[in-house]
Amino acid sequence: MTSIQVPEKEIFRYLGYRGVAPDEQVKDLVQQCVSELQARSQLRSVSRVYPLTFPGENELLVGNEQTDCMHIHSANLYKNMKGCEKAAMFAATIGQGVDLLIRRAEASGAMTAAAVYQAAGAAMVEAWCDEVNRNIIGKEKAEGLYARPRFSPGYGDFALEHQHDFFRMLDITRNTAISLSDTLLMSPSKSVTAIIGLSRQQEPCILQGCEECASRKTCAFRR
Repeated sequence: MTSIQVPEKEIFRYLGYRGVAPDEQVKDLVQQCVSELQARSQLRSVSRVYPLTFPGENELLVGNEQTDCMHIHSANLYKNMKGCEKAAMFAATIGQGVDLLIRRAEASGAMTAAAVYQAAGAAMVEAWCDEVNRNIIGKEKAEGLYARPRFSPGYGDFALEHQHDFFRMLDITRNTAISLSDTLLMSPSKSVTAIIGLSRQQEPCILQGCEECASRKTCAFRR
């Protein structure tokens, strides 16, 4: 069982409540689903810090070419991490529990509950990522480094294909039991990979920010 707190407002946001308050029946269902999810979740994560260089415009090199590295071409990520000297890569998951709860609800025809489990799982993994993120920030601040907002493969022009690099460099499957399919989907479904720029210069770092996403103006889930 996990004690991680899942903000209900985030669950309601994922469920599509914008400007409209959910009724008591929905609130009760959310509380019930969160309780079940907390009981079945298994939080796991792995992280590692690498040197970061910029070989060219919109180009990033994470790691060392002589050992293990990731070459990235991304204007969005370049803007996010310009001026950083290191990068922290991490993977985090809340485990298979949420997927089992969703399948059980769907099999019994409880589609509303299935939707709530989906929303609660998404909110929980983000809350877990925030905790992992804070731990990285705290550790690196002691080294005189400050963090930029985290950025995940698939956002903006940071190609999803870089999931292969994350899994190789962090040995994610062995360390967290997360697997990657041929179509680049992770299992358990509520799993996240992300990279965080680390700089000597302190700049605003909003854990829950959407500012770097190219879809921020049209996304139904934007904050």
